[in-house]
Amino acid sequence: MIRPRVNLRGFAPKQPPKPARRLPKLTHRTVAFAFVGVLAVGALVAVQVFGDPSAAGPRRVVSLQPSTAEANAPRVSFTDAAEEGAEMQTFGIDELPQTGEYGEIDSNGELRVSVVESQAAPNASRPQSPPLPRAPLAGLFENGPNGPLPIVAANGRTPAQAYARPFTPQQGRPKLAIVIGGLGFNATATTQAIDELPAEITLSFVPYTQNLQSWIDRARARGHEVMLELPMEPFDPDADDTGPQTLLASANAQQNVSRLEQLLSRGTGYFGVTNYQGARFATSAQASAPIAQALRRRGLVFISSGIGQRTALSVEAQRAQLPNTAADRIIDARREADAIDDQLLNLEALALQNQSAIGAGFAYPVTMEQVGRWARDVESRGYQLAPASAVLNARAARR
Repeated sequence: MIRPRVNLRGFAPKQPPKPARRLPKLTHRTVAFAFVGVLAVGALVAVQVFGDPSAAGPRRVVSLQPSTAEANAPRVSFTDAAEEGAEMQTFGIDELPQTGEYGEIDSNGELRVSVVESQAAPNASRPQSPPLPRAPLAGLFENGPNGPLPIVAANGRTPAQAYARPFTPQQGRPKLAIVIGGLGFNATATTQAIDELPAEITLSFVPYTQNLQSWIDRARARGHEVMLELPMEPFDPDADDTGPQTLLASANAQQNVSRLEQLLSRGTGYFGVTNYQGARFATSAQASAPIAQALRRRGLVFISSGIGQRTALSVEAQRAQLPNTAADRIIDARREADAIDDQLLNLEALALQNQSAIGAGFAYPVTMEQVGRWARDVESRGYQLAPASAVLNARAARR
């Protein structure tokens, strides 16, 4: 092959090659700083293009839980409640606050408003319980002159059986029941008891309560079984106002049964009744017998509290074959947290000894707070939290 001739005229002499530029040495630290820088720049660009991703959510959540009432708050007059009940409610049940709004001014001077759901902090994680059937159930009531009255169904099923909370006992675990009473007058306290206390806690309502059926429906919807309080004559009527339908030791059978039916017709869905006051009434066998017999005919049960374990009323209840028992302790005779805790521990000791125990308390804020705390871990100590109806049935089965 003939190689072409190349004219080298005009070409500069060939220069020696320059040494290659050396890159800086990379380390793990250098790479990390570079990566963080890229992320920061990317986030800034994203906010500028798409906006602040947190702007759509609540800036803060404000609790709507009312402040705790003082222990020495004024007492409610049952007579005034019965005659002027509309004034006793701060607001109706349908007006209870469920949500709240919180506003704040942002850095641009614009008002941001966030709507948040009101939740009670102490028991926000309370497990939901299946609702109990809405009352009244077919065949378990009759129309009375003042409203529905409980009756035994044609198949023999009683309101006590139908309206009690279902319960499955755990072998070897003592049963502990708590009844919280005085509900209905104070909307805040009643809402707290229904929504925050465990569903196994039995709730007891004052019959003079306005919107009583609505409260009972709401309690049963949250899984609570319900009792109705019967005002009974105390030893000192001037000191303890029990209202116009009080069952009296001095009244005849017809008068007391008529008052009983007026009280029972105020609502429906309760499995039994308990007493409000009644120290004097419970001493009269003549007055107690017709009431015990009427309750037995209507398929109810009776759980007494604060009037003694062995009274003329309890004797007449046994004679009438009315299922009955008594609370073992009033847990808030002293409205102090430590005293209530002591009574709850006493209940545990009684349950170990007798296989079951019932405590009764009032809807004081301190009572519900301590009961709620106690109930959260009582089963971890080997007990079973039970509705009051289950303890009554267990005691009846051992007799």
